[in-house]
Amino acid sequence: MEWIETKVSIYFGACEQAAELISMIFYDLGLKGVVIEDPELMPDESWGKDAVGPPETCSVTGYFSGKTHWKTKIAKLEHELRALEKQLRIQCRVNYTRRDEENWAESWKAFFWPEKITRRITVKPTWRSYEPLSGEVVVEIDPGMAFGTGTHPTTAMCIRLIEKYLKKGSSFLDVGMGSGILMVVAAKLGATLLCGIDNDEIATEIAERNLLLNQVPRQQFTLHTGNLLNGIHARYDLIAANILSREIRMLLAHVPRHLSDRGMLICSGIIEKNCERILSKIKMQEMTVVEILKQDGWVAIVSGMM
Repeated sequence: MEWIETKVSIYFGACEQAAELISMIFYDLGLKGVVIEDPELMPDESWGKDAVGPPETCSVTGYFSGKTHWKTKIAKLEHELRALEKQLRIQCRVNYTRRDEENWAESWKAFFWPEKITRRITVKPTWRSYEPLSGEVVVEIDPGMAFGTGTHPTTAMCIRLIEKYLKKGSSFLDVGMGSGILMVVAAKLGATLLCGIDNDEIATEIAERNLLLNQVPRQQFTLHTGNLLNGIHARYDLIAANILSREIRMLLAHVPRHLSDRGMLICSGIIEKNCERILSKIKMQEMTVVEILKQDGWVAIVSGMM
């Protein structure tokens, strides 16, 4: 399959803020493999000798499928970028490059290193070497086309909250599972029954591969291709949803009947300006807000039944 690499180089003082806004536009348009490059991010010593140096400019890169109305999506992207320049004076330049799937799969690997998410949990790409400390939980991930590496704040916050609230022997549901990284984390922390759902068939395939890569028994997990909770009938002790704010609002209307008596929901992928709307929706479902976590302009919320 052919993909169109779309790289937005950013020329703006608050690079991090601009990159997050542009990445949200990418996610809304369905771009795959979204990567933020920031010159301020320096490789950690544990990343190994093969780590590449920092980029010269801040940028956001993602991939359009060459088969799915890409011309229309590019027109929408450029419209949104012009709006950012007009409203916030964020100046940027866009470059497009056609790539086949094999080249795409290799091109972003240079930017993905082992990352310590918590004191106990480290996410490691399969192609990097890493020496774990005693007692450290290492999650092996090959994100492929689905992506979801643990390095983005929304995923990192989910991992921290799963570590905090998951109890051994619990059941776990991941809505919008992507690469399956949250399911792998839950399994390594003691979840005994795992379920994941994503509207992308490619994500389902990659999540299965990553679960098996991390020695999660096949009989321990089930994976579905579908939208939100469509086709999900069981109740779970912990549900995670690292998806867009508007999808979380739709999801919340159905969550209560899928939570166990003392079940909890972790929702992430929320930008700060949308936080109050999500909190209001949570309260409408007669759920209690347990914790709010913030990182780099993103918000994750833990809630449960009253």
